[in-house]
Amino acid sequence: MRIRATVAAVSGALALSALAVPAAQAGDHSAANLHKPTSGAEVFGTAAKGSSKAAAATRAATAEPVISKVVVNGGKDIVLGTTASKTISVSVTASHASGVVDAYVDLWHGTDPSSENTIDGAILPNDPAKCTKVNATTSTCKLTFTVYPRYDLYKNSLAGTWHVSAGALAGNETDIAFTDFYSTARVQRLSKLTVNAAPEPVKKGGTITITGKLSRANWEDHAYHGYTGQSVKLQFRKKTSSTYTTIKTIKTNSTGNLKTTSKATVDGYWRYSFAGTSTTPAVTTAGDFVDVK
Repeated sequence: MRIRATVAAVSGALALSALAVPAAQAGDHSAANLHKPTSGAEVFGTAAKGSSKAAAATRAATAEPVISKVVVNGGKDIVLGTTASKTISVSVTASHASGVVDAYVDLWHGTDPSSENTIDGAILPNDPAKCTKVNATTSTCKLTFTVYPRYDLYKNSLAGTWHVSAGALAGNETDIAFTDFYSTARVQRLSKLTVNAAPEPVKKGGTITITGKLSRANWEDHAYHGYTGQSVKLQFRKKTSSTYTTIKTIKTNSTGNLKTTSKATVDGYWRYSFAGTSTTPAVTTAGDFVDVK
């Protein structure tokens, strides 16, 4: 379970209270938690100020906070292997005439967040947002998330595009902005790529055989398996150069293996480079040096 602190008005001041997600206990990663807040009221808990007719009239007369930017993981894809968790940061920039005192983000996978039958992944923030004023009306709020591949990512079909929910609470503790479809983020299965160029050394004009393997994390059995039928570039750079040139493009076989040959002309480095897919990140090997005699 993730713990999300919600904001409530108590005697005219802000107070924090925990929104407990009932699927599991904190620290229990035995099963994925598929519950997420689906409204600003559920996130921020503004019932104290929103219960009166006067508050309702005030709310109708004022504007919601404007969320101008949400940055997930520094704008980079979220890549997970089979074991290690990853903590990422998210920032929310929002503004309102009365300022902004809290913000919220979660990541979810599916079609309809209001129904647990159509949502198969949810990642909630670790702690309350920490907001810093940019000026009298605007704040940037930061949150962190820890993603556990053996808990949050329990099946391979969760790789790809996730939805980003975002919310903000105005300084008047009444006006709320919230949407389940603010933007998207991409979660990917970690990829690995190897290369071996042989023989070493080789006679000039001889044949160099370059082998390797492209594999990626399997979130269901927690192992790495070959990524089949993928285009991978064979690249070479001379010992005296700093630039790689693509020699040819080949495809991985049914087990993710790579094998091709090339003529030995000069000393240099051989490597494989994979451009990545929507579910799997790009990866390039280090160069494997071959001495040409």
